[in-house]
Amino acid sequence: MHLFLADPDSIPFLADELRRSAPESTQREITDIGILSDAKLEGLHLAFARQTLPDALETTAVSINAWADRIIDAIAGHFPDEQPWRLHLWPQYGEGRAGVNRCELIRASLVERLKKRRRHLLRSLVKEGPSPNLSPKPIGGDNQAWGGERDQRSQQGEPSRHARQHPSPRRESPTEATINFGERLGEGHPNDAPFTPETSLVQCFLTSPESGWLSASLAPQPHSLRDLISPFLRGEVPWAEDKSAPSRAFTKLVESEQRLGRFIDRDQTCVDLGASPGSWSYVAIQRGAHVIAVDRSELREDLMRNPRLRFETADAFKYKPPQTVDWLVCDVIAAPQRSIDLLLEWLREKRMRNFIVTIKFKGHDEYELLETLKRDAPSLCAEFRLKRLSANKNEVCAFGVAK
Repeated sequence: MHLFLADPDSIPFLADELRRSAPESTQREITDIGILSDAKLEGLHLAFARQTLPDALETTAVSINAWADRIIDAIAGHFPDEQPWRLHLWPQYGEGRAGVNRCELIRASLVERLKKRRRHLLRSLVKEGPSPNLSPKPIGGDNQAWGGERDQRSQQGEPSRHARQHPSPRRESPTEATINFGERLGEGHPNDAPFTPETSLVQCFLTSPESGWLSASLAPQPHSLRDLISPFLRGEVPWAEDKSAPSRAFTKLVESEQRLGRFIDRDQTCVDLGASPGSWSYVAIQRGAHVIAVDRSELREDLMRNPRLRFETADAFKYKPPQTVDWLVCDVIAAPQRSIDLLLEWLREKRMRNFIVTIKFKGHDEYELLETLKRDAPSLCAEFRLKRLSANKNEVCAFGVAK
């Protein structure tokens, strides 16, 4: 059985999505955590699943050392000796630092045991650090989630609804409230880098001091199922911060890039459909890309003056680029079917190489329209992802690489 994690308010939508995508599967809701199901993972796309724990086992351990032994037993003799593996370890219970401290002690015990008995596994453990916004504590609590051995770079951001309910205290306030989006976020940091075919993954979270869930994914599974298994701890990506952007909408573009592991780059061409007021064009310009912004309303004045931007007053749904562009980005306000049809048309006509498109909903009764994308888009793509982002409201983003 596989455990699909979701925000608490998304669990009913995930259950419905599983029934549509895997009608023969069984499922059981795990309160405030997600859905346990025997659905076949290959070819499965789940927009409302934050993270997937393949072959998850509900586990008990009576002590810190016993938890460390549970993790070692899951990997010893199964993970290749010289290939990298990652550990995602976090608490999902309690208040204050109780869960955090326990995970920290489990990690320390694991390292000591590996030093004594399995040094080859310690050498191949990818050094990771705590990720923000992932602790299960209420606001004002003092928790964090643990990865491997190296502290990661601090990222300031706004959490999803689930993360607001379960924030991390290790969100250091930067001296400047902006991130330079000319940099390609996520690259060079092993804690959130995309999985390689050689990377294995252990995920373990505690629901009480002596109970929890454990999953070990042997390479190449994390890479081959990268639409379901996120390199981000618990599948949560911190919101980016840049107060110079025209609006907060830019966070969706940045998160999609991070999840995909591809970034708008210098001198690439980017079409931004429904561009006003210009947050997505802003990110592309900061990266050094050339932007064609299409909308009936102009962008912010400084963007309109930028030599890297060409503005076209046009209907976003009728615009066709004169030649294939590097990126299609689209955050237009439209009925979901129109946005789905637009993306499929661009894919079939091979108008772009990469894409990030937001599908917006007014209520909850049109989510089944996403099944059209799941059916038709993967065959047109080298990479296809469909995800309700940490930064999304009543939206889902489709992003990927065209064939």
